[in-house]
Amino acid sequence: MKKLFTLLAASLLLASAAQASSPQDSIRQLDERLAKIGAPKVEGTAAVADKTVGALFYGPRRINNNFDVVDEIRKTTGASATVFVKDGEEFVRVSTNVLTPEGKRGIGTTLARNKAYEALVKGQSYCGVIDVLGTQFDACYNPIKDGGGKVIGSTYVGHKK
Repeated sequence: MKKLFTLLAASLLLASAAQASSPQDSIRQLDERLAKIGAPKVEGTAAVADKTVGALFYGPRRINNNFDVVDEIRKTTGASATVFVKDGEEFVRVSTNVLTPEGKRGIGTTLARNKAYEALVKGQSYCGVIDVLGTQFDACYNPIKDGGGKVIGSTYVGHKK
């Protein structure tokens, strides 16, 4: 009986460890899911909240106002997830599972000018502690680049601290 209990406890620990993801693992999953849809590109424009920004596509799927991939990341890793499109000097949230204090998706809002922003404009990734709408997260951001290597957006995942 003791052996069965030990085996059961070990199984539960392994199951919960499998569900706990690091930000690096979560962003890898987000980026892989998007890449399976197709290559990223900005084509035309699309309304997001009260803004008109570039329409970000992965293959044939427009990501603006499309929440299935970010919601799946929350479901499988517990992470908050966002896809940004680059609009001039700003990165605008076009798909997110991050909610505003009013309980609405935070689309149309921009990435704060922080360490992640500084890395992304240089075409680099950033992982570290970040403040998202007043909450601290262990986060990762990866630039989204088009076929020519130009930064056209960013992916983000964060695990609440």
